[in-house]
Amino acid sequence: VQLQAFGGGLVQAGGSLRLSCAASGRTFRSYAMGWFRQGPGKEREFVASINWNGGSTYYADSVKGRFTISRDNAENTAYLQMNSLKPEDTAVYYCASDTIPGRDSRWYPQSWGQGTQVTVSS
Repeated sequence: VQLQAFGGGLVQAGGSLRLSCAASGRTFRSYAMGWFRQGPGKEREFVASINWNGGSTYYADSVKGRFTISRDNAENTAYLQMNSLKPEDTAVYYCASDTIPGRDSRWYPQSWGQGTQVTVSS
């Protein structure tokens, strides 16, 4: 499956953004989806994941309660709704897919999309 993330931008602290990850291929609904991010000078970190039907979701502690991952299998698209954004959320965000969802940064999915920049100003 090929992935393309978009929806990043510049937002003030406390604001919201929704990232989208469009997938090509008929097998999208068979795969778990995830979001990762890499901030300036930081290592890549897990943000959230969702299983094939949306029945199970997992979040990093740093985003729990502020971010929501979802998917629309009819549209072959996954989303990351980001609310109450903080300057420390500034990063390049990547979407990824694999057969099962991971729960932390040890997960390295099979397929990755290009990143989309999110910048949160204070």
